Amino acid sequence: MKKNKKSGFCKTVALVAGMMAAVPFNVFADSQLPKPSDGFKGEINTSILNSKPDWPDRPTAPKGAPNVVIIMTDDVGFSAGSTWGGPINTPTQDRLASRGLKYNQFHTTAVSSPTRAALLTGRNHHTVHTAGIMEASLGYPGWDTLMDKDTATLAEMLRLSGYNTAWFGKDHNVPDFETSSIVGPHDRWPTGLGFEKFYGFIGGESDQYSPYQLYDGTQNISPYINNPNYNLNEDLSKQAINWINQQKSLAPDKPFFVYYVPGGTHAPHQVPVKWSNKYKGKFDKGWDAVRQETLARQKKLGIVPKDTKLTERPESIPAWDSLSDAQKKLYARQMEVYAGYLEQTDYEIGRMLKSIEDMGEMDNTIVIYIQGDNGASGEGALTGSENENYVFNAEVEKFEDIDLEKLGTPEAYNHYSAGWALTMDTPFQWMKQVASHFGGTRNGVVISWPKGIKAKGELRTQFHHVIDITPTILDVVGIEQPNKVNGIEQKPIEGVSMKYSFKDKNAESNHKIQYFEIMGYKGLYRDGWMLSATPQSAPWNQGKENGPTSSGWELYNIKEDFSQSYNLADKYPEMVSEMAELFEVEAGKHNVYPLWENSKTFIVVDSKNRPNLNEGRTTFTYRGIVDHISEGMAPNFKNASFNIESEIEFGKDVKPDGMILTMGGRFGGFGLWFEKGVITFGYRNPRYKDYYVIKSDSAISGGKHNVKLEFKSDFKKTKKPGAGGDVTIYVDGKKVAEGRVEKTVPYRFGLSEAMDVGCDYGTSVAESYKAPFIINGDLKKVEVKLKK
Repeated sequence: MKKNKKSGFCKTVALVAGMMAAVPFNVFADSQLPKPSDGFKGEINTSILNSKPDWPDRPTAPKGAPNVVIIMTDDVGFSAGSTWGGPINTPTQDRLASRGLKYNQFHTTAVSSPTRAALLTGRNHHTVHTAGIMEASLGYPGWDTLMDKDTATLAEMLRLSGYNTAWFGKDHNVPDFETSSIVGPHDRWPTGLGFEKFYGFIGGESDQYSPYQLYDGTQNISPYINNPNYNLNEDLSKQAINWINQQKSLAPDKPFFVYYVPGGTHAPHQVPVKWSNKYKGKFDKGWDAVRQETLARQKKLGIVPKDTKLTERPESIPAWDSLSDAQKKLYARQMEVYAGYLEQTDYEIGRMLKSIEDMGEMDNTIVIYIQGDNGASGEGALTGSENENYVFNAEVEKFEDIDLEKLGTPEAYNHYSAGWALTMDTPFQWMKQVASHFGGTRNGVVISWPKGIKAKGELRTQFHHVIDITPTILDVVGIEQPNKVNGIEQKPIEGVSMKYSFKDKNAESNHKIQYFEIMGYKGLYRDGWMLSATPQSAPWNQGKENGPTSSGWELYNIKEDFSQSYNLADKYPEMVSEMAELFEVEAGKHNVYPLWENSKTFIVVDSKNRPNLNEGRTTFTYRGIVDHISEGMAPNFKNASFNIESEIEFGKDVKPDGMILTMGGRFGGFGLWFEKGVITFGYRNPRYKDYYVIKSDSAISGGKHNVKLEFKSDFKKTKKPGAGGDVTIYVDGKKVAEGRVEKTVPYRFGLSEAMDVGCDYGTSVAESYKAPFIINGDLKKVEVKLKK
């Protein structure tokens, strides 16, 4: 479509109008939470013997209010599970669907943190400051990840209305720079958002075998230590079952709200082999064949219309038949591991729900099971990955470097090929991140509530969005949307209740307009039509290209074209212009701007791009053992020279052993430690098989020691992120070792593991020691000095 002065003027007017529309206004009834006290109704005299007591009313849920369980898996596409015609067994969601409703036009935002913020508040993700993931926050109103108290969560509203509330699993809604369990602040942690119980991990992902950022409330815990059989998926269901049982034992008449959001199936794809081996050989036919078979099942099950067309595979993803035998073998195994991971996740969800059924509470429990917080993830790029940290450092992993035998085990941090991500989003175009197309945003939802929904196994086709979950629950429970919560004026809830659809499968959708935008991928839905910007960059190329991620417009009639396969932009140019201007109105209203553009020089997940309590500091002093210092709170060792100097006193007859300081772990990181008296520095870059080790020739004995490491980076000279550097180690002023690290971590040590002083939790930098590797001496001081 050609641009002219008039269309540019209209765009500007629309943008200004949208921004004016962003001024908050109150559309709710005059209600507030907590409800104001009616005052003291007793009688006060000089003695308690002739006075009459009166207690303030305690919050009580409406009579007959159901328990609420919201389940959401991670990075699962529309067609992964058997409930939606996919190749992976999900019997728990199958059973729920058979006694409830399936929604085949439900949408997420296309990325983790925004979807979760929208779900919990009922507002669009930019309204609640969450344009992208927490590790990608920027200093703009829609981007800064600082969710305010003027958008109270569903949990807070239910808690103030007489519910007990609990969150189990992933919390990807704590700003990157507020993830310290010691200094917080904690008002954006679950316990500050209305959840009385939190057991889960902070961040975008977690190692399933060694969950470094696992918390009970705000207290970091490490149940995996000395437990070789530990698995996070299993632990989460166990903890949820325990809480539900205790809650109903102590308050049987009080309803509960459980928000259950496991890390499955976000990378790393880690699962015991008993699960992955169930799928041996089942994906040898490849992604092109599996896409076709999936669509055929979807049509047979009635999940999609009979005339649904399979969208074209992007040219950037190779045809399965064009691959070598070695590639096919590797990629098939990647999918076997992923499939086992999803089935295990669904199984553990089933164990949690079984506990509710066993206590006789399922009939009056509304369960909303959202299969995925966005489309399947293509962040493993075309080859897949043995170590997902490649993608956060804008690097490409070579096919030849991936060890098939390690996939799914503690020794890998793996991801599958983007070809499988597309397959898990059948029949749609694209995948996670791409908010313009349904491959990024369409996720299957099942709602079961035997007492309130009489229909069994029926399909619902109304258009809905994740912002509709909160108003649906408020509607079901019978709670007015308050205009004040804890005395703070609230922004309007922007979603609509889905309750109208419970009884009437033919009802028109109440959700008429919805904008989409993630990382520059943008679109707009309006009453059966979808305007989609054309992707210019694949999701796995962030940081490897320059320019907009999308441009131009495509137009689809969703009522007649379920999969977005027929672009009608040329046929209806006036509608394209009209909807494009409406997008600007919505964008202005919800703080969408500025839009993201790809850059080879600006890597958005780099922690230097956001606030830090250490801002401006070059010297950091740690006394004693200090653990779980998040990357956003730690010294920025990347692309810099630095010194690490420590003062330690060991017993006279003690051979020094243990960690002095470590950053990251097995899949990208470094450490300085004693091992049987030998001082050692080890470094792993994202290509974690490149392990550099520098250590002293001989061991030292006990007593007082000063240990100093000097790292002289080449970055100042070369200006190349990830530049190498020279290492020198001194003990008591004497040089004991020197060497070189050829390549360092350029942008991010990872999303799930950070810095420890005097110990090493999570995964270890070297295989020769095991967590927690606590130093066996008195660590009086560790001082870090950065030299930019």
